[in-house]
Amino acid sequence: MPSSLPLSTPGVDLEPGKPPILRAGHPDAAESWAAEHRDGVRALVAEHGSVLVRGLPPGDHAETAAVLRRLAAGPMTEREAFAPRQSYSDGVYSSSKWPPHQPMCMHHELSYTLEFPGLILFACRAAPAVGGATALADAPTVLGALPAGLAERFMSQGWLLVRNYNEEIGASLADAFGSDDRDAVESYCRAAAIDFEWQPDGGLRTWQRRSAVVRHPVSGRRCWFNQIAFLNEWTLAPEIREYLVDVYGADGLPFNTRYGDGTPIGEDTVRLLNEVYQAHTVREPWQDGDLMLVDNVRTAHSREPYEGPREVLVAMSDAVRLADCSPTVEVTAR
Repeated sequence: MPSSLPLSTPGVDLEPGKPPILRAGHPDAAESWAAEHRDGVRALVAEHGSVLVRGLPPGDHAETAAVLRRLAAGPMTEREAFAPRQSYSDGVYSSSKWPPHQPMCMHHELSYTLEFPGLILFACRAAPAVGGATALADAPTVLGALPAGLAERFMSQGWLLVRNYNEEIGASLADAFGSDDRDAVESYCRAAAIDFEWQPDGGLRTWQRRSAVVRHPVSGRRCWFNQIAFLNEWTLAPEIREYLVDVYGADGLPFNTRYGDGTPIGEDTVRLLNEVYQAHTVREPWQDGDLMLVDNVRTAHSREPYEGPREVLVAMSDAVRLADCSPTVEVTAR
């Protein structure tokens, strides 16, 4: 029978500024440990929003994927990716390809889709020499720390994600939609409440309005759940933003976010959002063999800049429908 791993179990460290850390005790095989302790580990995630498991032996890609599948409940195939990934097996991917010196700011995975993972699983095969932590922030706490007027505006209007797909930068149509066939892409967009427009050069521009605040499907707590700051132009490094605007124009960025009514979001607002996240961030540097499970609705995650080789595999599971999370705006295409 799987271990229950009650919260009083010795080896679960609850320290300020860090996620809960469970000491696995250096077992011989990570997959058998994961199978035995699956229910207990998931119970810790339900209680705290995340847990880092330390002390497991690192394995190759196949072994690591097997561990992740043991802990997951129904792997998900990623759709609408914002950056390319390598697929290792059903539902197990590399981290998104992103420049090591650029941070991936706080976000909730696939929060712009109609069905998103309730659980994100990370497995560290190779920890970087410097930096590279997958940091976390509690979404209800972040929501409570935002200025009331700003939170109310996003609750009433939602947020708008604008994307431009081309062959030169960012995720391709195949990366995002699983196909570059026009009919297939259009069918996906209609089903997913995404407005779209083909450009004269063959590229695609899309718009999708989503709720910025949802209720957790189990606890019912309101969560700041979106990628407003991360996918906004003002989170980009200034030199990168200037280059992209110069090459593609202000409306041609690979992705950008707006208020739900289409109004641009100012640089000061994006800075404020990132500062609130930073004030409530917890982190623990990766070690080889570490696993981390994250409640994707309750807990935002980021990837900090790093030096040296870094390999972290990712799995997404426990699908959740936006419609089951009390969205504050209606989701419809034009």
